[in-house]
Amino acid sequence: MRTNNIIFSWSIRLFIPLMLLLVSSQLNAQNSMEATNKLDAGQQYMAGISALTAVGNIDSLTVQLNNGLDAGLTINEIKETLVHLYAYAGFPRSLNGLTAFMQVVEDRKKAGKQDVEGRNASLLPADTNMLELGTEVQTKLVGQPVSGGVMAFAPAIDRYLKEHLFGAVFASDVLTYQQRELVTVSALAAMTGVEPQLQSHFSIGMNTGLTKSQLEGILDIIEKNISKAQADKGRAVLSKITVKN
Repeated sequence: MRTNNIIFSWSIRLFIPLMLLLVSSQLNAQNSMEATNKLDAGQQYMAGISALTAVGNIDSLTVQLNNGLDAGLTINEIKETLVHLYAYAGFPRSLNGLTAFMQVVEDRKKAGKQDVEGRNASLLPADTNMLELGTEVQTKLVGQPVSGGVMAFAPAIDRYLKEHLFGAVFASDVLTYQQRELVTVSALAAMTGVEPQLQSHFSIGMNTGLTKSQLEGILDIIEKNISKAQADKGRAVLSKITVKN
């Protein structure tokens, strides 16, 4: 009887640590998964910067620009974000955003803040064919070649999209494709009347690795910085997307 008690006692001593280790491992795995499904601080401010630039709210944008730099975004990452936005929000909004950012950088320098400049874009080979490059990038992002429809109706817009946007703009590796889609989705979600494009870029964003939770996080930022009504429009569009992760 005593032997059985000893064996039982040792079994309990071994069982409890093993259970604690198992629970700890499960919690760590869950926390890791939750972390990857949420926007980090840099992504949040990049989304806010994009949304506010797209709607032209310069006062709030100035706050977001400062916060983004404080959160670790580099000067060149923010510059590239604002340049990228011209393709979706137009040159006036992009130029206004860049002008505001130029003032923010100047003011921070005067205040003694040392922001990281960040890397410059890699140089492309001199013989790069932008139309071929852009077609390849667009096909990769969308998941299939893009043709027909409005592209056939207006071939010029097809060429501009492939040669300039997906070619020259996307060729800059200051931002990753995923970051560019985060910027694009944030801008489109903030704007009215572009639901078809937003739906397309929700899908493209997922193709770059953005999760549904991260896209929902972008819409939370839209609610905070633009309006709940606008965020809800985006949520209605997102509900139509087949989840791929």
